Amino acid sequence: MFSTFEKIKELCKKQGISLNQLEDKLGFSQNYIYSIKKGNPKVENLQKIADYFNVSTDYLLGRTDNPKLYTTPDGRSEERRVEKEC
Repeated sequence: MFSTFEKIKELCKKQGISLNQLEDKLGFSQNYIYSIKKGNPKVENLQKIADYFNVSTDYLLGRTDNPKLYTTPDGRSEERRVEKEC
């Protein structure tokens, strides 16, 4: 099972960007992504990362292996849909 940090690192690798580049793009402080290894990330920041990669926060947290699935408050699994702004 991969940690949240490892999943983010792998997503960066697939996109061809470094963790530092991701931090810059999302307005995070330097080494913020590395700090996720030691503790729980802020919900807002985790959502920013999920939105950037078009995956669910459940995927980043290891609750599902499918990057597009998330768990609804009532326990159902649904496909994540992100509306892109024009």
